[in-house]
Amino acid sequence: MADSVPVWDKAAKDPYGLEAICGRILERHRDTISVRKPHIATANLARIIDAVLTLSSRTGFHAATLRDLAETSGLSMGGLYSYFDNKNTLLVMILTEVAETVEHVLHEAPDSVRADPNHHLRWLIEAHIRLTEAMGPWFVFAYMEAKAFPPAARHLAVESELATERIFSTVLAEGVATGCFTIENVDLTAALLKPLLQDWYVKRSKYRRRETTVDMYIAAVISFVERAIKSR
Repeated sequence: MADSVPVWDKAAKDPYGLEAICGRILERHRDTISVRKPHIATANLARIIDAVLTLSSRTGFHAATLRDLAETSGLSMGGLYSYFDNKNTLLVMILTEVAETVEHVLHEAPDSVRADPNHHLRWLIEAHIRLTEAMGPWFVFAYMEAKAFPPAARHLAVESELATERIFSTVLAEGVATGCFTIENVDLTAALLKPLLQDWYVKRSKYRRRETTVDMYIAAVISFVERAIKSR
C-alpha cells in the first residue's frame, strides 16, 4: 500500500473503530444528547450502534423495534431516549457519520498525489476500499437498508453517493484535460466506478471463498479501471 494512503491499524487506537466513530457522533449531536459525561455517552452510543448493526444483519433495522434495540444494547428505553427521540433520528445520525467520514477521507490526498491524476485516482480507489474494509458493517448497513429509508435519510444517502461520484469525476476530468485519460463521459464513468467500490463490502463472502485479500482487490480494481480509461 502506498505510504500516502491512510492506514487503519486495528492494533493501534483506530480512528475508524466503533468507539472513535461514536465519539465523533457525540460531538456532532452534543446539543441533543442529554448524557453529559463524554466517556459514558460515547460508551453507551457504541452499545447502541453495535446493537443497530447486529439487529440490521439479523432482521433488518426497520423491522426492529426500540424495545429490541434496548434489549440488544442492554440499555433501558429511557436510556435510549437520552440519545435520540426516534429511530429515524438514530438512522440519520448513523448515515451522516458515514457520509462525513467518506468525504473527509477522500479529501485527505496529499498535494504530491493530487498533482498527478494517475496517482490521485489510484489513491482514491485504495482509500475508499480500505475505508469500507475498516467500517464494513456501517457501509453494509447503509447499502442493505437503503430501500426502506424515510425521505430525509434517503436524500442523505443519495447525496452522499453523488458527493463521492463528484470527487472521482473531478479527478477523471483532470486526467482528460492533461491527456492521461481518454473518457467520453466523465460523470458516467465515475458512476460506473461506484459498484466496483461497493462490491468489496456488499459481497464479502464471495471474495472470502475465492481467498481474495483486500490488497488483491484494490490492485484488480485499479488495473481494470486504468485499462479502460488510460490514453493510448
